[in-house]
Amino acid sequence: MGIEIERKFLLANDGWRAAVHRAIPMAQGYLNDLAVVEGGAQKASVRVRVEGQSATLNFKSRQAGHTRQEFEYPIPVADARALLELCVGGLVEKTRHLVQVGAHLWEIDEFTGDNAGLVVAEIELGHADEAFERPPWLGRQVTDRLRYYNLALAGRPYSQWSEDERNAADVE
Repeated sequence: MGIEIERKFLLANDGWRAAVHRAIPMAQGYLNDLAVVEGGAQKASVRVRVEGQSATLNFKSRQAGHTRQEFEYPIPVADARALLELCVGGLVEKTRHLVQVGAHLWEIDEFTGDNAGLVVAEIELGHADEAFERPPWLGRQVTDRLRYYNLALAGRPYSQWSEDERNAADVE
């Protein structure tokens, strides 16, 4: 069983751009939506992702927060493209920028399409209390804010958020 321990942050500035060592375009969609997962009708999100010349099918357990079960399997790109046509909600399109900071790899997702303007940094950790270097471009943590999850963005994209939501009215 795979376990994902991940923290999610907003960005304080664009200082990370100078350190990008790889950028990967992605398109992903979900075969279920936030309502059925959060409502308990299903216990996991089901994601299809095309990432460059590869594709995956992914399952993540429904609990919010930094630790969730995660299972991911490679699938043919043609199958992924066909599955994307069956997804509910909109596609989540983004460029994932990889930035190494100390011993950790940061994944900075710069969203496009209906989520354009949103940029989120994620770090995967070996255990929940693992220490990591906080680069100067890192903003506040939003790990526990459901609206920043890709599953939520597929159903209610950033373009539909209120000014209060965009300006982070829910400061920790």
